[in-house]
Amino acid sequence: MGAEEFVPATRDTARLAEAARACRGCDLYQDADQTVFGAGPAAARLMLVGEQPGDQEDRKGEPFVGPAGRVLDKALDAAGIDREPVYVTNAVKHFKFTRAERGNRRLHKTPSRTEVVSCRPWLYAELSAVGPEVVVLLGATAAKSLLGNDFRITAHRREVLALPPALDAPDVTPDLVVTVHPSSILRGPPEQRDEAFDGLVEDLRFASGLLAGQG
Repeated sequence: MGAEEFVPATRDTARLAEAARACRGCDLYQDADQTVFGAGPAAARLMLVGEQPGDQEDRKGEPFVGPAGRVLDKALDAAGIDREPVYVTNAVKHFKFTRAERGNRRLHKTPSRTEVVSCRPWLYAELSAVGPEVVVLLGATAAKSLLGNDFRITAHRREVLALPPALDAPDVTPDLVVTVHPSSILRGPPEQRDEAFDGLVEDLRFASGLLAGQG
């Protein structure tokens, strides 16, 4: 089972977003409030790909509007990147969570490899529709969604990578850059957060520099 049968043959991001609301390619739609599709200009030069929507994203229907989104906004600003012309999305379009033992709080749960692969046709469709020149993969799930399950971020930060050849890969050839997910900074030890944040900023600057080199 996967999303392929739900993805329309279009490069219109609005039509893709509308179709994604009805996706039943995996079981995550059953518990999530809604599909959270990508957002941003239809011809953005820079695309950011995270893991999945969080609690606030699921409630609001927009990517990166919760705590991790605030860290991302701060990092983009520090890197001199305006978020407005950037297309932002996630590898998985539904929020996967577990309930806290006490109370009704929804806690993030990492998507399985099967769920990531099931949702990948939507990410491929976004890549084809937007045609970004540079894609920043935020965190391990996003990186593995395009670069394979054995990929390790720590070995490839600030490198220019490419989509591996595959029969179902999109017909675009963006430069890929990998970095940590903003949420990992929030979860990390307080004494290491400044260093982790600075690393994210440097990775974003590296990606922005690739655009400058192409422009």
